[in-house]
Parts: sequence; C-alpha cells; structure tokens
Amino acid sequence: MASVTLEKLNKVFGNTQIIKDVDLTIGDGEFVVFVGPSGCGKSTLLRLIAGLESITDGELSIGERVVNDLPPRERGVGMVFQSYALYPHMTVYDNMAFGLKLAKADDQTVEQRVMETARTLQLETLLERKPKELSGGQRQRVAMGRAMARNPQILLFDEPLSNLDASLRVQMRNEIAQLHHRRGSTVVYVTHDQVEAMTLADKIVVLRDGRIEQVGSPQTLYQRPATRFVAGFIGSPTMNFLPAELCDASPDGCRVAVAGVGELDLHQDAGETSGQRLTLGIRPEHLRLDAAEGDNRFTIVNVEYLGNEVYVYLEPREGDTLLIHRSEAPSDWQVGQDVALHVDVEHAHLFDASDRALTIATQRHAA
Repeated sequence: MASVTLEKLNKVFGNTQIIKDVDLTIGDGEFVVFVGPSGCGKSTLLRLIAGLESITDGELSIGERVVNDLPPRERGVGMVFQSYALYPHMTVYDNMAFGLKLAKADDQTVEQRVMETARTLQLETLLERKPKELSGGQRQRVAMGRAMARNPQILLFDEPLSNLDASLRVQMRNEIAQLHHRRGSTVVYVTHDQVEAMTLADKIVVLRDGRIEQVGSPQTLYQRPATRFVAGFIGSPTMNFLPAELCDASPDGCRVAVAGVGELDLHQDAGETSGQRLTLGIRPEHLRLDAAEGDNRFTIVNVEYLGNEVYVYLEPREGDTLLIHRSEAPSDWQVGQDVALHVDVEHAHLFDASDRALTIATQRHAA
C-alpha cells in the first residue's frame, strides 16, 4: 500500500481549467472519497491519479515516487470503472487474469492471484461464466477482482455503484467497506452520492468548481461544515437556511434576528457590526415544532412518512424558502397546519456574507 500526495495540481482542457491548485495528502491505508456536484472535477482528479489524463501543472506522488510522467501500468494503481468494462467474450477467470497476463506474470502467479481474489469476493463458483450470465452486482465484483488481482498499491473507484439498483447499492457498499477493513488498501473513491461518501469514507474531500471546499471525516463535515456549500451538500435531507441579521455581539457570542423565528442567542463570533447580513443553518433534526404563536408561524405543505421517521416540509409566511423538520415516527402534524418553529441553538450554524462558517466565540472556547 502507499500514500498519495497532490501538490498544486492543475488540469486544463483547451481554455478551461478543470482542476485548480489542489493540495491533498491521502494516507497509507485510508479510504478517501471525492464528492461534489456534476462538473466539479472529481472524476478528472481520479483520472490524474490513475495516469489516464496528463497533469498540466503541479506534482503527484505515490509513496516516495513522483509519477507525473509514468504511464498507468507503472503507477501501481488498479481502477474500477462505472461501466464495469468487462470483456464479454472472456470468462470471469480470464477477465480477472487479463491484467496479470498482460504484465507477463507466470502461470502459477496468475492462478494464485485470481483464486485468492475470487475467494475474497466470493466469486469462486462463477469463474467459468461469462459477463452476460452475471447479475449487476456480480459484474461489479468481477471488475473489482480484475483490479485487485494485480495487488495494486492504490485502488481507484469511479462511481462504481451508480448503475446498480437501490438494494444492490446498499449491498455493494457493505461489501466494499468490509473489503477495505480486511485488506487495509489505500482507496480513492469518486461518487456524486453523499450517502455513499458518509458511509464509506475515513476522509471526505468535497470539491466545487475544481477546488477543494473542505476535507475532513464524515462527522467533521456534518457537524462543522466550513462553508454553506458543504453544509448544504453533506446531509440528507439537506441543512435548512434562513436569513438572519446581527443585532448584538459580545465575547460570548451574538444575538441575531432570524426571519420568521425571532431573536436567538448563539455562540458564534459574528464580529461587531450590527445589522450585517448572515445566514442561519440548522439541520432538520435540530428543529422543534410547536403550536403557532404570534409572528412565528410556518405552514406545513407536505408530510412524508418513512417508517421510523417523518419529514415535515414547512413554508414561511413570507418568502419561498422551504424548510424541513425531521423527527421520529409517529407524528400528528397535518398538511395545512400552522406551526411555530424553534431552533436548537447548540447545533445552529452561522455563515457570513461570503458563505464562510463563523467560529465559536473565543471566550466560550476558553471556558
């Protein structure tokens, strides 16, 4: 296994810069997930690591070697594609053995590696079948096996579960996680699905417009997002956002007026400029609903029952911002009902005009 280091990495296609000064260290044995919206550059970054795209500027190291100019076969990486990319005329065994034979491994080594990998992925009974005889999940395991059989230093996954149905995605997520725990491989995994990112990753890299927005554990990104973008992207349902205005600030925190809710005392350091525009962020599970009171009045426009929990969608009296409240089932809330919204200030986030998260006040840190 090996670490991966990216230093000021850039990629330009024609006149368009796709990857912009990316600095990142992936530790030996880490499971790192690149996540972000379509077009953010996550697959391009993976292809730069794999050697399938050339680097415009910057330095890429795998272990102690700078690999900018090395072809894919010399980088010690194995890649699993979204489309499986299996040879339809070959058996499962031959598909998994193909890379080893191409590297001129002897017959004994080929046999040993393929059989070890087949046992790991529970493919032993399928070795004589061809891809058309396999289910989607089995094909994906064969694609993983082909990459693993070569004992690569780094395993790269490019949205490997997007072609599977919902139940198979859950199963394959679990299998990939168990595989990582057993082998301790260094894994770089690309997905647009933040649920996959949260459930699989040791470390998540959130990308936006070719730049890294934030790097951290799933818990860090969920509980302490650095920007409004990260706060809105990580978490399902998404974080709620409400316009707010700074009323007062002190060493302990600040008081803000939140549209439709009223004044709240929060712990963030908002500076000293009264009247500045801020944004309050709050997760759906950190809202509480009660009987409507005065100006704190929101209308329930939809209720979704999901078995063990309930999502309540709320519309304010003014504006078109739809809010989501999440609670455990059962629930008596009804569409058309007016309710008051209460915020758990211990879990509230504040974002400034540039959408950066405000930090907890210094005096509270000292306490």
